[in-house]
Amino acid sequence: MNQLKISTRLSVLLGVMSALLVIIGGIGLYGIGKGDESLHSVYADHTIPITQISEIQYLQLRSLLSVVTAQRIATNDRVAQSVAEVKANTEKAQQLWVAYQSASLSAEESSQASEYAALQQKYLSEGLQPALQALQDNDLHSAGLLMDDKVGPSFEAMREQSGKLMATLVEGTKAAYESSVARVTVIRTVSIASILVGLAFASVFGLSLVRGITKPLNQAVRISNAVAAGSLNEDIPVDGGKDEISELLRALAAMQASLVQVVSTVRGNAEGVANACNEIAHGNHDLSARTERQASTLEETAASMEELSDAVHHNSEAARQANQLAQNASSVALRGGEVVSQVVDTMHAINSASNRIADIIGVIDGIAFQTNILALNAAVEAARAGEQGRGFAVVASEVRSLAGRSAEAAKEIKGLIQASVDTVERGSHLVDQAGTTMAEVVDSIRKVTDIMGNISAASAEQSQGVSQVGQAVGQMDQVTQQNAALVEQMAAAASSLNDQARDLVGAVAVFQLGNGHEVTASINSVQTPTAGVSTQRKMLR
Repeated sequence: MNQLKISTRLSVLLGVMSALLVIIGGIGLYGIGKGDESLHSVYADHTIPITQISEIQYLQLRSLLSVVTAQRIATNDRVAQSVAEVKANTEKAQQLWVAYQSASLSAEESSQASEYAALQQKYLSEGLQPALQALQDNDLHSAGLLMDDKVGPSFEAMREQSGKLMATLVEGTKAAYESSVARVTVIRTVSIASILVGLAFASVFGLSLVRGITKPLNQAVRISNAVAAGSLNEDIPVDGGKDEISELLRALAAMQASLVQVVSTVRGNAEGVANACNEIAHGNHDLSARTERQASTLEETAASMEELSDAVHHNSEAARQANQLAQNASSVALRGGEVVSQVVDTMHAINSASNRIADIIGVIDGIAFQTNILALNAAVEAARAGEQGRGFAVVASEVRSLAGRSAEAAKEIKGLIQASVDTVERGSHLVDQAGTTMAEVVDSIRKVTDIMGNISAASAEQSQGVSQVGQAVGQMDQVTQQNAALVEQMAAAASSLNDQARDLVGAVAVFQLGNGHEVTASINSVQTPTAGVSTQRKMLR
């Protein structure tokens, strides 16, 4: 049944019912027409002729009675009255007879009518009219003989023939009635049969049509409600039907398949976003830890720089005192041994401080190297963040530049420190020689003065190096602050992505794809690293 469209099935049902309606209506109209013809035939061809024959008999009987009355009374007036009555009745009867013969007569009626007309003519010409003529001639005896011999037998024969004619008309009326009854019976039977056939066809075909429409429609409603509730694993029965309902079910199946594909894609993308949030959060956590370590290193560097500043200050003071002692060496030669001893101690302290400065410079160089690695990691994280990490990529590039400059400054400071160490070593050697050659102190005053000038210059260079190291530490502190700001930005971005991923997963979580897959678990994995980033950010502040 579903191989036909609903419109075709409805058209078939409507066409069959219309055809049956036309048939039943046509049969009814045919029956009405035939009934009208039968009634008209009964009235025009039987009832009116019977009335006409009866009227003719009545007129003939009145004429006969009028003649009999004239025969008994036998007066001229009465005879004249009878003649006038017979004439009038005869003319009227003749008119009725002509009207009767103008109707549609059967062969039997025509034969009987001809016999009746012959008997009537004989009755008038041989009986009634001669009897009236005898009465007009006042021949009562002849009139009596004519009445007994002609008029009476002719009238009786004519009455019998009219009775036969009326019986024939009654039989025709009965036959017309029986024909009408038979026709009505046939029409009623055909009409009832047509109605029963129409009802049976309407019941069978209509119920089949209703069932073929309501059942798939109920399935379509059930599937639509299930899809509206988020279930995309409904079994949609799709067959090879060509009707609109089959097309609707196929469209629903295609819609469900498309929704499954779309939801699966969205679900996969949502999980990818959730995983990306997780990775970003872990990256923020690592960056925060590295920033914390860098801050600690900066604190240690600052403390070392304070010590270095004190050492440089001491170096400068010692150089000044040594220069003064060298200038006053001639006046304090007796105390030269003590001064040389002090110079030896001071030079050892300078050597130790120079070694510590070299170690600090190594630490600064390591910090610059770690900062460079941190900038590389930040650039990688910015590339992963895409458009949102573009600003972070710029900051990472600046950090790398600052790290490079810090490394270069550290290299310069290292060179200066190495020069200072070399100078200190030379000074120590000279002091040792001065300790063993105190006798030559006066002669070597000039040389000592030169050496102390070099030491003073080296101290100035050390002071300049310390200033540069301080600037580098300040720059590294700025980088650290920038890193902290970037950590905050990345934490905010990770939180925003986390919320978006949760909303996206929540939006598709209402759909059931039939594979038991849950999408809400990946969101929870993002929570812990994000909390860690917040904690580290508080520590940096």
